[in-house]
Amino acid sequence: MKLAITGGAGFLGYHLANQLKDKFDEIFLIDIEEIDPKEYPQNIRFFKVDVRDKDSLEKALKNVDLIVHGAAALPLWKKEDIFSTNVNGTKNVLDIALKYKIERVVFVSSTAVYGIPKKHPIYEDDPLIGVGPYGESKIIAENICKEYRKKGLIVPIVRPKTFIGTGRMGVFGILYDWVKDGKRIPLIGNGKNRYQLLEVEDLVDAIYLMLTLPADVVNDTFNIGAKEFGTVYEDVKALCDYAGTGAKPLPTPSWLVKPILEILWTLRLSPLYKWVYGTADKDSFVSTEKAEKKLGWKPKYNNAQALIRSYKWFIEHYDEVMKETGVKHRTLWKQGVLKIVKWIL
Repeated sequence: MKLAITGGAGFLGYHLANQLKDKFDEIFLIDIEEIDPKEYPQNIRFFKVDVRDKDSLEKALKNVDLIVHGAAALPLWKKEDIFSTNVNGTKNVLDIALKYKIERVVFVSSTAVYGIPKKHPIYEDDPLIGVGPYGESKIIAENICKEYRKKGLIVPIVRPKTFIGTGRMGVFGILYDWVKDGKRIPLIGNGKNRYQLLEVEDLVDAIYLMLTLPADVVNDTFNIGAKEFGTVYEDVKALCDYAGTGAKPLPTPSWLVKPILEILWTLRLSPLYKWVYGTADKDSFVSTEKAEKKLGWKPKYNNAQALIRSYKWFIEHYDEVMKETGVKHRTLWKQGVLKIVKWIL
């Protein structure tokens, strides 16, 4: 069996390839970014292809059996790139899958499709109100997936909570950097809200079930997130306690901090985009009941354990992490004006 992973050079693609290496004869990685072959198993084939380039994408996908479509433009990208990648790229993948009778395509969506709901937990049939171009584009892409189900494709849709794990940087790299240096960690709000995370290994387990269980079971939409999680204050404190650097969570008034972050993001002086600061002081957790019942999926890690595992990797690979910055989940984001805040705290 041959598995293709779009977005294969990204954080999820890296974990999918390495965690599922013994489950498939070959794994095709498709991405616009180069990879370091030493980080991946020997049974991979890499294709430097943009999912918006349908002709090149077709050449890469026509001989595979299964696809995990994880390629996506992140919220830090330009609006036009977000929509062309997340919407047009998804349609290209599904067109090719239909043409070559590829067995199924697991589409990696996001809980950003729910926006900032007023009630929790969030269920799969709750209203979809995306925040910003990223959330909006994921809703459109999901609707395209549902259209292709009607054409006979098996298209499981997974909506993961924010997932972290070994190698995860991005906004979490900023958190880990501050914890390492023993700083106070500003929380947006009082930290009493519950914000569910997800260990990437648990997400890969769920995706593998969607790739392998009977079609009538998986041809559906599933929330995936940690089963156990505390308040933001409790989970950040658990990380700080583990680090033992003197770092500690610092509640702040969200009514003051959020407008400031809005201005800083608008001026691109801070990497914290609207989805990050807009939801940071709100409850944000989904029900995983459907995935547990239909897929038999059960997560291995809670929020605090996932944070600690990710932080431990950061410390062990600190020198190499600090060599590269960017806008991907596997690179450290430039902190901008937040460096000044860090110095003050």
